[in-house]
Amino acid sequence: MSLPPSLELSAASQTRAPDFDRLAHVYRWMEAFTFGPYLARCRCAFLSGISNRRHALVLGDGDGRFTAQLLRTNPIIQIDAVDASRAMLQTLLHRAAENASRVRCHHSDARSWLPPDPPYDLVATHFFLDCLTTDEVHALAAALRSALSPSAVWIVSEFAVPESQFGRLAARPLIGLLYRGFGLLTGLSIRRLPDHAIALREAGFRLNRRRAFLYGLLVSEIWSREDYSSPESRLLQTC
Repeated sequence: MSLPPSLELSAASQTRAPDFDRLAHVYRWMEAFTFGPYLARCRCAFLSGISNRRHALVLGDGDGRFTAQLLRTNPIIQIDAVDASRAMLQTLLHRAAENASRVRCHHSDARSWLPPDPPYDLVATHFFLDCLTTDEVHALAAALRSALSPSAVWIVSEFAVPESQFGRLAARPLIGLLYRGFGLLTGLSIRRLPDHAIALREAGFRLNRRRAFLYGLLVSEIWSREDYSSPESRLLQTC
């Protein structure tokens, strides 16, 4: 299965998008070797609660494991998948082959991509915002907000530095090492985690739920539009 030849990479933002093409076929094994099952658990922490969503926007899903799982657990959902790596999108389509008719792939830098068919009632970014600066996360969130339905939810999975001895002595050095490694492999220029929480709040989103894994090194969150009240509008924090 291949991408339509007409798909071309759109103009990037000021910082160059990293090139993850060479990692497309080994990313799963790199992840398993470094973090075992925990990144997958983080991605799917809230999967059971989004079975009623119909129109999803998935940004930077890498090799597509979350997309494939979402398609399997939600038989009605239609997905727009955006990634700057053509090889990652190819891998995503291969992994989601049995439900590929419900996926539209967009080979584009998410920072400059324009949603073709809003509104979306679900956004998912798993270990993607950490490739952006705080300002870029804010600009992305502000741009996407108008493309979301009032009841839309945004699922975020990310690395974090907990405010603890573990955070200072282990998490911070580990994240720095990961940034240096991915910088060498992909050309990623970012060297520190963005403050995605501040960026999302300033763009008009509210944190509803949060789960932490590996002593707070990994977090999974559900955000919603600040102007929408729902039964889910409460903070749930689980360690």
